[in-house]
Amino acid sequence: MLHYEFPNERESKMTTDNINKLSAIDLAAEIRAGVISPTEALEATLAHIDKTNPGLNAFITVSEDRARQEVAAAEALLAKGDAVPPLLGVPYTVKDLVDTEGVRTTYASAVMEHNVPAKDAIVVARMKAAGAVLVGKVSTPEFGHKPMNESPLFGRTLNPWDLSRTSGGSSGGSAAALASGMAPLSIGTDAGGSIRIPAACCGVVGMKGTMGLVPHDTAPDGFGNFSNNGPMARTVADTALMLSVMAGPHPNDPHSHGLPRDDFCAAAEGAGNLSGVKIGWLPYMGNELVDAEIMSACIKRRNALVDRGAEIVEMNEPFENTEPYWLVITQSLWVARFEDKLAEFANRMTPTLLRGIEEGKTYSAVELQRAITFRTSLYRRIQSWFDRVDFLMMPTLSRTAIAADHDFYQPITIGNQTAGGIRQTWYPYTHPFNMTGHPAITVPCGIMADGLPAGMQIVGPMMADAEIIRLAAMVEQAYSWAQKWPPAISGPI
Repeated sequence: MLHYEFPNERESKMTTDNINKLSAIDLAAEIRAGVISPTEALEATLAHIDKTNPGLNAFITVSEDRARQEVAAAEALLAKGDAVPPLLGVPYTVKDLVDTEGVRTTYASAVMEHNVPAKDAIVVARMKAAGAVLVGKVSTPEFGHKPMNESPLFGRTLNPWDLSRTSGGSSGGSAAALASGMAPLSIGTDAGGSIRIPAACCGVVGMKGTMGLVPHDTAPDGFGNFSNNGPMARTVADTALMLSVMAGPHPNDPHSHGLPRDDFCAAAEGAGNLSGVKIGWLPYMGNELVDAEIMSACIKRRNALVDRGAEIVEMNEPFENTEPYWLVITQSLWVARFEDKLAEFANRMTPTLLRGIEEGKTYSAVELQRAITFRTSLYRRIQSWFDRVDFLMMPTLSRTAIAADHDFYQPITIGNQTAGGIRQTWYPYTHPFNMTGHPAITVPCGIMADGLPAGMQIVGPMMADAEIIRLAAMVEQAYSWAQKWPPAISGPI
């Protein structure tokens, strides 16, 4: 904790630069202590957004009016001297797929270009109740349909570590904003890796909880849903605090009922030893190539848990590529949601989304049902792994961020080798756990030779969210990441 004294004029010695580099937990503590006011925190954030966002294009809307209203409420609450909520005055962003009252929510699509929701999604409402201050909506590809952040409405979001690379997607605006210090917290969404992919690309923490732990009250397919709202932050502790605010059942999400809310913040302390804990090391999931440097970095971070007593179990499991089944379910949903919009909006929609809709039209009801039954068998297979091990570890991505202008339908390269299509070779580790609902978190594992970060994913059995946070915190303790900043802002922000 940083401590500063005020002169008589009550001017903080905390600079704008220092404020923007504080974790959410430290910023909240400084606000409660009177060292920083909510107004000072907001002004520092807005100034940094104004300076930094033009080079990254992470924000699609800066919600200054709403932010000032929420800051005024925070100042009034502090003045009362009563107990304050855990995130009072802390700025955060929201991916533009999540409803925000009075702030446009476009889904990065001409279809929703002028949509201004009348109420907040439940996760936004819970952040507001916790005192957090919404500073803006951040970018996504149209309806979050691909792992590269670009859309006809708002253009391309770039990676703060290398402006020629993608920030990842579809929560790429969230990850770019976090990595560049434009806010310490962000709400992302994840239907196939959309939190974890950009988190790994940009060197931040991202978590997809057990299905239903964080309610998704606006999902169009509540019963068959595998899209998750989830926390993104620069540290495991901030991620855990955010999760503690967002988690809990909601009547509009059938997956959310009956799930326990553990003490995620206590888990993020990373205390204790791992004696008797078995961790399954799963370096491949239907793919054949992984960047050797990423593999080495993941093994090194994994071994930090061995130092805490864990046993590593090598799992060279034959694994079927799950992409075809994921696509049948996902693209069928796109047809159901968007087909009636094509006559009016097709000429303003992303070509990759249009192609996916057309592919979705080719699936039969039988093929869809086969994909649904495959989802069940996949769940049971992965669940059986936890009869042998307690947790799974693997790379989050097979390589660092790809070029920002990469053609989605062209194969990627890993090292000097052509690997194949993006989903099956770049992030085969993410979408299986959307289909099964298992909790998964990605944490940074190092800076690679190309100057870009990479991530390692930890997966647990159902409802083991606190336990994977604990493991992630242990990895973080062994490899301090939070003070590493992209070159463009490695000095004072």
